[in-house]
Amino acid sequence: MELSDEALCQRVANGDKPAFDLLVGRYQERAHRLAWSILRDAEEARDLSQEAFIRLYQSAGSFGGRARFSTWFYRILVNLCLDHRRKHRWWRRVIGPARSEDESESPLLERLPAPAEDPLEELGRGRVMSQLWAAVEGLSHQQRAALLLQVQEGLRTAEIAQVLKCSEATVRVHLHRALTTLRRTLGGT
Repeated sequence: MELSDEALCQRVANGDKPAFDLLVGRYQERAHRLAWSILRDAEEARDLSQEAFIRLYQSAGSFGGRARFSTWFYRILVNLCLDHRRKHRWWRRVIGPARSEDESESPLLERLPAPAEDPLEELGRGRVMSQLWAAVEGLSHQQRAALLLQVQEGLRTAEIAQVLKCSEATVRVHLHRALTTLRRTLGGT
């Protein structure tokens, strides 16, 4: 019988290292993908997702079970990413936004359909993805986090509110503004 994430977290709180390894195995890829989507830098995403697991290990005892484990863990990760962006904002102005040298390593791009048969269609899809990511980078940190948690991680509004420590109404506002901005930026109606 497979243990729930919540049960594994309780075991981690009691010092069970194999339970921690199971949680890392379940969430490592998703954590890296989410961190990369917020930060747009593969190395920073790797570092901060690892830091989130360290914090998970250290604070597993504070997980009270009032929310799902994934919501609690994503809150740790998103807060780390947003804090990191705030601390390094001045540096990004000087050197410009960080880009992954190998965009094929992009976790979101790996989830796209198989390459098109027509090279022109493939080129068009690449341009659209570049435009989309440029538009997403133009969103505020909170809007981007809310959008990515909904689209990539499939979280509901209530869960996003718990992760971002705000009301559900605020999440809906962030999502609405993000989508409005993306439509305007990308030329939609």
